[in-house]
Amino acid sequence: MGTQSTLITNIGELVTNAGGSQFEALGDAAVVIEDGRVAWTGRARGAPAADEAVDAAGRAVLPGFVDSHAHLVFAGERGVEFAARMAGLPYHAGGIRATVAATRAASDAELGQNLRALAAEMLAQGTTTFECKSGYGLTVADEARSVALAAKITPEVTYLGAHVVPAEFETDPAGYVSLVCGPMLDACAPHARWVDVFCERGAFDADQARAILAAGRAAGLLPRVHANQLGHGPGVQVAVDAGAASADHCTYLSDADVDALAASQTTATLLPGVEFSTRQPYPEARRLIAAGVPVAIATDCNPGSCFSSSMPFCIALAVREMRMTTQEAVWAATAGGARALRRTDVGHLGVGARADLVLLGAPSHAYLAYRPGVPLIAAVWQGGILTWQGGGWRDGARRSGARGGSAPDCSAPDGSAS
Repeated sequence: MGTQSTLITNIGELVTNAGGSQFEALGDAAVVIEDGRVAWTGRARGAPAADEAVDAAGRAVLPGFVDSHAHLVFAGERGVEFAARMAGLPYHAGGIRATVAATRAASDAELGQNLRALAAEMLAQGTTTFECKSGYGLTVADEARSVALAAKITPEVTYLGAHVVPAEFETDPAGYVSLVCGPMLDACAPHARWVDVFCERGAFDADQARAILAAGRAAGLLPRVHANQLGHGPGVQVAVDAGAASADHCTYLSDADVDALAASQTTATLLPGVEFSTRQPYPEARRLIAAGVPVAIATDCNPGSCFSSSMPFCIALAVREMRMTTQEAVWAATAGGARALRRTDVGHLGVGARADLVLLGAPSHAYLAYRPGVPLIAAVWQGGILTWQGGGWRDGARRSGARGGSAPDCSAPDGSAS
């Protein structure tokens, strides 16, 4: 039996990003997916026949969101800390230790259950690819189980033993760096693709960060860096010098930092949900874009500085607070995220791309910012398989045989387009 093909037709706006470097879209469009890949895109009237079809009813179809920065292996929550920040207490990195204590005390089953629940939240909001960090265990055993759990649900696993120095090493940070570069790395590297370090005051300085990234590279891991979140510092330059795929946060940048990013292959990953949750200044996205720096948007979902798994929310923040256009923000949340993970198979819908698609309950990508906070994700395909569907789908009328037949609609239960 051969592979089945699916035609999604009557698409009001098909965002393809097919050129890779900028937003691209096509109106009155269709896409054919076969064997888990995009097989054809173009105008609906010229679409080839397929084994089954879906009528998008004039709605928009986008590449699945690519969330390139998330911390999902943890236990507990820090709602009291958030409320205190909203009452005027400044954010600092020390709150991570509260989550470390809860995570160490949790069982594998508890951590796995929370991880899967957050991954399901992401899927329901259109995220089809996500990165997941360790960093809340900070012992050899706890970091090893964190990356092993993450590896069960995503190939984009990051070893972040260098999140903060744990309390038991407070008087011996050099000893902790040796642990991170030695036994902890040995235990975690088999389950990870990336190595990360929080290069920031209150965490790790430039020399410590360089040593950690070099050890990770020697173990076969690719570098990425938490950089310049809490103030001006060396993080961006450390990332560029290390050839990191991404420098994440980039809230406080000097002219030299921007120039270094523009001259490198390092993506600037902006995390506007953090600024929303900490009341810090938002990163200067327009400054980066004007300098030619590729920008990604990610959630930084974590229990402390941003407990949101929603890429649509981050897109809305990027447009409203960082003054990105709707096209720039959607590109950053799809192709930009793929670039930050050095993936060429996701973040776009060019022929040959992985068939990760999002059907919006709206005619245009702009609705992600135009209607913030509204659940606009109607359906999600991963690798060509329908993996999530919202209430806007009529039960029993999602797919049908298309060769010689008609496509089902995706209208609301009352028959109107939702």
